[in-house]
Amino acid sequence: MNVEIRKPVRSLMVVAALALSASYAPSAFAIDIYQQIKDIESHPAKGPNGEEATLASDLKLSPDEIEKIKAKHAKAAIVMHYTASDWAKAQMAGQKKALEELGIEIVATTDAGYRAEQQVSDIESVMALKPDVMITVPAEQSATAAAYKKAAAAGIKIIFLDQTGAGMVAGKDYVSLVSSDNRGMGKVAALLMAKALNGKGDIGLIPHASDLFATKERLVGFKEAIKDYPDIKVVQETGVGGPDFSSESERVASAMLTAHPNLNGIWAVWDVPTEGVLSAARAAGASKDLVITTCDLGVNISLDMAKKGYVKGTGSQRPYGAGYAEGILAGYALLGKDAPPYVVLPALAVTRDNLIEAWPQSNGDQAPKILTDAMN
Repeated sequence: MNVEIRKPVRSLMVVAALALSASYAPSAFAIDIYQQIKDIESHPAKGPNGEEATLASDLKLSPDEIEKIKAKHAKAAIVMHYTASDWAKAQMAGQKKALEELGIEIVATTDAGYRAEQQVSDIESVMALKPDVMITVPAEQSATAAAYKKAAAAGIKIIFLDQTGAGMVAGKDYVSLVSSDNRGMGKVAALLMAKALNGKGDIGLIPHASDLFATKERLVGFKEAIKDYPDIKVVQETGVGGPDFSSESERVASAMLTAHPNLNGIWAVWDVPTEGVLSAARAAGASKDLVITTCDLGVNISLDMAKKGYVKGTGSQRPYGAGYAEGILAGYALLGKDAPPYVVLPALAVTRDNLIEAWPQSNGDQAPKILTDAMN
């Protein structure tokens, strides 16, 4: 049987369409939000260098190819920027599943704590183990590039997630770049914000203060989509650089709520910063009319959504599927099989209405009991 990555993409688009059409029936908006979301899911944005997007569902290995990979008894290292989030855990679960199926041994898993200098040290340590493949997310593009290039020169096949080392070339310095459609995710989060605000209000933005392609794209996408709502005004934008994204975002959101007591909405770049926004909103006793949207689908923001709290929706990634795609691309690398330079998983629109159905499509397993209980 061929190894393919088909399941997460098409099936959920049907589920999401049904759920979102119920929530976003035609309104006074000039734009049909449901159709916009459907179009975003169907047309992922290009890569950082203008690469055409290849869907992860198009990756496949034949039974003969799988047996050839297993016969190599290859080794892989997973070099992460950080591992503390639900996103990272789902990502690594997908990686491990695919590598296990291909008989590739994982000899190291590292966490740089979002510090480029630590990741450089991690890469050097991993190289001593002589892995055949490295699956990695750069903590920062420029500061890590020399270390990645050194690993590539040593013959290690690199599969990047979300961004590459600066100046590196697909097919030469690395195998492929895997990403979610981050621009699409930002657009989805903006549309969900617009719907929840009925197209009017003052909002604050909390982006990622980094050169990370993926998170920059989310901000670009959010701003592109929210421009279609002239009565929604961005009154403050303050980025967070980490590594303690939750605490930093809590301070930023608290300041926003103080500076703008009539603030109607806040967008944060992913679920961990959003946890800080939630803490700030609760501590300030913010009105339940405050609308929060974000990207990604972690437990804590999902709990708030399930309980009809501040979080009204998210433009989520599909991290388990992305991790699985990275593992399959490791197989491509070991075979010397041509790999697409940019592999994408579509944005996933999630509201309370389709939260339980969407969870496995994002995270690879069934929604935890704490979520299903909260829905009742």
